[in-house]
This record gives sequence, structure tokens and C-alpha cells, in this order.
Amino acid sequence: MRYVVLSDIHSNLEALEAVLAEARPEPGDGVLVLGDLVGYGPDPNAVVTRLRELQPLAVIRGNHDKVASGLEPATRFNHHARTAVAWTADVLTPDSRHYLSELPAGPVAIDDVVEICHGTPFDEDVYVFDDLDAARALRSARRRVCLFGHTHLAAAFRLADGGVRAVVPRRTAAFRVDVGGGRWIVNCGAVGQPRDGDWRAAWGEVDTLCGRVTIHRVEYDVEATQAKMVAAGLPELLVERLKLGR
Repeated sequence: MRYVVLSDIHSNLEALEAVLAEARPEPGDGVLVLGDLVGYGPDPNAVVTRLRELQPLAVIRGNHDKVASGLEPATRFNHHARTAVAWTADVLTPDSRHYLSELPAGPVAIDDVVEICHGTPFDEDVYVFDDLDAARALRSARRRVCLFGHTHLAAAFRLADGGVRAVVPRRTAAFRVDVGGGRWIVNCGAVGQPRDGDWRAAWGEVDTLCGRVTIHRVEYDVEATQAKMVAAGLPELLVERLKLGR
């Protein structure tokens, strides 16, 4: 089975379209969306519509989806994130808002091997940044391979022989992680707002037959997204960080 993994799109339509043009998901593939469809970027309704057109195998919510749709307050957001999510909430159509509000929380089991979550299997809002975070997440996972998002950082951690080993993806167009042995938690990076110093959109490809996760990077028209953010009056910091990958 081939899965196309999309996470943290954050209303960035140009990045999403570039990813889909490269990934070219076919009817036999399973599209997995790991949350934060909206927030930060200028095209929340267009992104929601485009993702719904794909008829994903599974979609779960992220923290920005919860706040933008009115399920939670923005009390844990910084000033720039609060400004952007307030703008997002104002421009969401009733249909988009309802769709986001109905998204399930992770984790969601996809098959006998793969499950997905936004933050961790034990809490959708908790971040995984290091080995200690990963160890706790891995021990709470119900499947051998758990795909997560939330941090906007591509990363992989393996639990084997009682310890956790981190695998840091290289800055290449495609980085392969063999997940055939041990237990894994893998972040394929952010489509719409990478924060690893590489501004290119990130997406994941899972081949369950080969036991492999490939993390891809693809260029997109970042200037077009930035121009739309400026026109919308979104915070300047959010505009600038897109090109910096921070």
C-alpha cells in the first residue's frame, strides 16, 4: 500500500498544489492528513476544499483547526499565531468551519502497521522534539509505525533494544527511512510552513510493502503565498519566515 502523508498545510495553497503535483496520488493510494489544515496562511477555505476533493483515507485535526473552528480558545498561542487564527476564523465559510470542527482527534489506526496522530499518540497537542519525547510517544503507540506532525520538523525515532535512536533527515529532495524493524515514530515535515531551515514544502510517502518512509521536499511559489499574506494583513513575521524555513 502507498500512503501520501500531508501535515501542517496551514492554509498554504501554493505549497499544497506543488506537493500534490509531485506526489500524484492515485485512486489506489491512501492520502493521510495529519492536522493543521489551516492557520498562519492566506487560503484556508481553498485548502480545505482541495483536501476534501482528494477524498483522503484519513484526516485528523490539529490545534489550529480546533481554535479556528471555535472548539478551543487561542490561549496557548503566541501573539502572531493568535492574530492569524483570528483572521482565519473570520474568513472561514460555514461549511469549512463545520468540516474542521468535525475532524477526529488522533491517534487513528490506518492498518496493522501504521497509525497517525498530530502531536503524540497520548496527547494530540504535545510536541516531540527529542529522544525523551519520542520514547514516551513510542511506548504509547498502538502500531509499529506512528506518523506525526505538529513540530514542522522532519524527524524519525526508532525504539529498539530498549533505547531510542534519532534519525535526522538530510536536506535532499528525498530522504528514505527503512522502518522494517523496530518501532518507529516519523514526522514527514510540514507542507505549508517548514521550520528546519529548508523553506521547501515537505511531504511523506509510505510504502508498506517495502517497509519504507520517504520524506520529500519540493519547491513552490513562496513569493505568491507571501504576497497574499501581505494583502490579507497577516503578521509580517509569518510572511518572512516562509522563505527562511523557520
